[in-house]
Amino acid sequence: MIRGVILAGGKGTRLGELTKVTNKHLLPVGPYPMVYHPLKKLVGSGLTDILLVSGTEHMGDFVELLGSGKDYACRLTYRVQDEAGGIAQALGLAELFCTNSRCCVILGDNIFEAPLKPMLDAANAKPDWAWIGLKQVPDPGRYGVAELQGDRVIGIEEKPKDPKSDLAVVGIYVYPPDVFNVIKTLKPSGRGELEITDVNKYYLSTGRMGYSTLDGYWTDAGTLDSLDFANELVRKDPPKW
Repeated sequence: MIRGVILAGGKGTRLGELTKVTNKHLLPVGPYPMVYHPLKKLVGSGLTDILLVSGTEHMGDFVELLGSGKDYACRLTYRVQDEAGGIAQALGLAELFCTNSRCCVILGDNIFEAPLKPMLDAANAKPDWAWIGLKQVPDPGRYGVAELQGDRVIGIEEKPKDPKSDLAVVGIYVYPPDVFNVIKTLKPSGRGELEITDVNKYYLSTGRMGYSTLDGYWTDAGTLDSLDFANELVRKDPPKW
């Protein structure tokens, strides 16, 4: 069994005045609030139990917008991240929700065209592995870049000067149940946060990280330029759920 987790915290400070009174994941991308996109991807892949993690300021807005999930053919649970502590710390809040289940985690500002189900089908073949989404990009030095060997990821470099591939790590992950034990061993980074990169390094070190490459477009929507780009992409070619 896989449960869905949407991480929709953060202050969205790179979006300036747009996030002064709201969470960035409630801003429009195409005809929907941004958070609909990861939600529809998870439900479209067959997942019906979904947890949304966000901060204290706007959690009520998410609940008012999405409710129990009944209107979206899923069951929604909510957890509050009291303060910014990093992606891995936010994921750690899903431990009781996931119990002994695997989890598919999507960062809430990831906008992509392809359906999610092919990635989950591939991950299901190796249920004790972590699985990450990759996307071919023209400028890999701006991202975390994956080094591959057969069906495994053997390295991830953050913003490398000399990338070993043109495959960027996107904000879509599938983790086995032991991810929560891994998170408990992490130390805060220089930013004072628990980093998802350190979670991924654990699975790399144990030879248990696979990947799927995304077809079609992908972008985050965390800056003014990328939010504008996401809207343009979605208007031209609506995502496939």
